[in-house]
Amino acid sequence: MRAGRLPSSLIVLGGIPLLLLSIAVAVTLGPAPLSVTDVAGVVGARLGLGETDVSRIGQGIVWQLRLPRAVLAAICGAGLGACGAVLQSLLRNPLADPFLLGVSAGASTGAVLVVILGLGGGAIGLTAGAFVGALVAFALVMTLGAVAGGTTTHLVLAGVAGTQLFSALTSFVVITSADAEQTRGVLFWLLGSLSGARWNDVAVSGAVCAVCLLLCLSRAGALDAFALGQDTAAALGVHVTRLRIVLLVATALLTATLVAAAGAIGFVGLVLPQAARLLVGPRHRALLPVTAVLGAILLVWVDVLATTVAAPQEVPVGVMTALVGVPAFAALLARRGRSS
Repeated sequence: MRAGRLPSSLIVLGGIPLLLLSIAVAVTLGPAPLSVTDVAGVVGARLGLGETDVSRIGQGIVWQLRLPRAVLAAICGAGLGACGAVLQSLLRNPLADPFLLGVSAGASTGAVLVVILGLGGGAIGLTAGAFVGALVAFALVMTLGAVAGGTTTHLVLAGVAGTQLFSALTSFVVITSADAEQTRGVLFWLLGSLSGARWNDVAVSGAVCAVCLLLCLSRAGALDAFALGQDTAAALGVHVTRLRIVLLVATALLTATLVAAAGAIGFVGLVLPQAARLLVGPRHRALLPVTAVLGAILLVWVDVLATTVAAPQEVPVGVMTALVGVPAFAALLARRGRSS
């Protein structure tokens, strides 16, 4: 460990209790007065660990409305942060993240087609539509980038073009096929919204996030080799093409699942891996869990801001991540500029 860098185990072990406390505090915030003790009592009662004197209305607010929202925010933050870290390594591009590379936009298009045109239903159908859209968008961006020359600059430009294309397709579908009520709901969701979070969303998103994170973590050594270049990775015994396909599909699936549950949320996958590298360095066995924990904590509190900063109106969480993420990214760029 280099001087000035923290042990990843210390950050993760300290971050998990902080995450749980953040979720508990987030659940207490809102028009109905609740305390952390009330939240703990309701959760304990639901898990069969005791009883609570919180009213039935209060229990419903905690268990059906606020807690699934806070937990889903944590899952989205962890998943998007980890996706950004993996994509940045695979593509050797510090600007790579699901939002910038068009994956989120493609997933949004697929999900909107399911919702508006009735091509499927339920959380699984929505996730499947988003997954297909994410894969199509990513394949298009990679193809455009390769045709243009395959450099980092070309890939970023292809990602920008892909994002604009699929955003336009989504808008076209909404404008031509949705009624006024659907249009308002879909457009709000496309900006990132956790307001409709339910436990089935938490279950699907949590399961996919856990599997993809474990898969990526099991390939941490190969991701370290990728950061040195494909030729170096191949010389070290990494099956470059196969591993790239597996991890790209995993990140596309995870992004699609999170987009289906919460809409397109930008900047988490871009900023959090950069911050985590400053704390623990580039090795992915440390980087991935730290990025996941930091992303989870960040998005819980960003969602708190989204629900409180303009109360009683709610600001889309994607808007808040941009407002928070842009200054943070500018600060990281300035720090890198001074250190280079």
